Amino acid sequence: MNSIVINVGNSNIRFGLFNGDNCDISWVINTKPYRTADELYVQMLMLYQTYKIEPKEIDKVIIGSVVPQLTKVMSSGIKKIHGVTPVIVDRSTPSAVQAKSKQMGTDIYANLVAAHNLYPNRKKIVIDFGTALTASCVAETGETLGVIIAPGIVTSLNSLINQTAQLPDIELKKPKTVLGLDTVTCMQSGMVYGFLGMVEGFVNRINDEVNDDCFVVATGGVSHVYKPLTDKIHVMDRLHTLKGLYFLGKDL
Repeated sequence: MNSIVINVGNSNIRFGLFNGDNCDISWVINTKPYRTADELYVQMLMLYQTYKIEPKEIDKVIIGSVVPQLTKVMSSGIKKIHGVTPVIVDRSTPSAVQAKSKQMGTDIYANLVAAHNLYPNRKKIVIDFGTALTASCVAETGETLGVIIAPGIVTSLNSLINQTAQLPDIELKKPKTVLGLDTVTCMQSGMVYGFLGMVEGFVNRINDEVNDDCFVVATGGVSHVYKPLTDKIHVMDRLHTLKGLYFLGKDL
């Protein structure tokens, strides 16, 4: 069965084409500026043509969203293209993971569901390097052990640049040295090693609190910058949240 899975985030909308349980193709568009249903319809058709996707060959469309005002717009665009009503999943969608809180975001819930399905029989931590930096932990049984939410890395970098008169826009990458001798490398060191220390601190403190050595998955837009710099992260998977949404919606 072919499915399109859509993760509507605060910064990006990620699409994935699933053939069974495997995601064959993925692409991303910016969330902002918000689009009308007609604009999304046209943009999605163009992307389908680019990736040679035939709408009539798609059996199901699954949407998970943390942007309520875009959920209806996306659903309307999907109905126009596919002639079907998409499956909307959120924290209230049943799964083997117990969300525990009605405040839990769909993306965090999906991350825990994916981790529980993909890496069974151990405690897991999912670090999501998104608009917010989150660390969520799930037990072997599917019990949610808790979540940490901190300012996102790109969000923090943009705030730093926008709120200062002389700091430039920079590429987020590992600098050659920790101690910089020019503005760009000084900022890169702060953003990379500062947040790396935060992430490693999260993992250490969660492991201490749950009295275990958790398996750590990294996902989100800039996870590839941090994975090579630490042995605290075991797996990096940019499609991790999409996979969680797929597991939530595939039997609905």
